[in-house]
Amino acid sequence: MPVLPGESALRAERAGFVATLESLSPEAFESGPTLCADWAPRDVAAHLLGLDDGLTDYVRGPWVRRGNARQIARYAGVGRDELLARLRLWASRPALHARAAALFLLGDVAVHHQDVLRPAGIDYALPRASAAAVYREGVVLSGTRLLTHRLVPTDGIGLPVGVGRAVRGPAVDLGLWLSGRAGLEAELTFA
Repeated sequence: MPVLPGESALRAERAGFVATLESLSPEAFESGPTLCADWAPRDVAAHLLGLDDGLTDYVRGPWVRRGNARQIARYAGVGRDELLARLRLWASRPALHARAAALFLLGDVAVHHQDVLRPAGIDYALPRASAAAVYREGVVLSGTRLLTHRLVPTDGIGLPVGVGRAVRGPAVDLGLWLSGRAGLEAELTFA
């Protein structure tokens, strides 16, 4: 089977995400903080699994939040070990539609990986492709922030975008800030 554009990077980021989850204590996995309001790491994992095996929950809508809630509920009764086993398969064998949308889904996985890594204080060498995907994801999800802020990546990843007040910082931090993650302002320079 041919490797599709972005598929190798998607598989690598998924494997990194699974390794991060495996490194968490059972308590941190079940109820630890993340950058996603009201979600523990297991909820982040359920959301990401749902993009492969529960796509209909998102398609039937009417809102992404409802699809997310369905996925979290679906995996609520699944134990940590079984959930991690499913995640290992998810990482190594993405669904066909995930492989086809790998360039897009890489941003979602990389953002959510950061959602778990940062509160846990885990160091992770983010691959350049993943960092660029976080920035792209942020630009797509930015809402009106790009109408009032000009983003200037300082690490050579991504191009400046937006209008208004300059915001400088690493592309990953800019992407997370644009995606609505709280607490990133300290990592950025506002001019």
